Amino acid sequence: MKVWKPTKKEIEQTKNWGSWDKETSEFPWSYDETETCYILEGEAIATNPEGKEIRFGSGDMVQFEKGLECTWKILKDIKKRYKFG
Repeated sequence: MKVWKPTKKEIEQTKNWGSWDKETSEFPWSYDETETCYILEGEAIATNPEGKEIRFGSGDMVQFEKGLECTWKILKDIKKRYKFG
């Protein structure tokens, strides 16, 4: 899991990605392949089984590696663009 502030070029590349939104909630999730997300709105925390957590929100780029299991805790309704691979 990693989070960073994307460049303008990285943001531009997300325009054709899929989109997903979810209300405030908490749920377990696992990744069958690497997923990269650009957060359009909201705020969340993802925590892996070892207790490592990342916090991310509007304007952040986030990457979840293949095979990762984590718990998402959405603090503010979230809207993201995403791609696999």
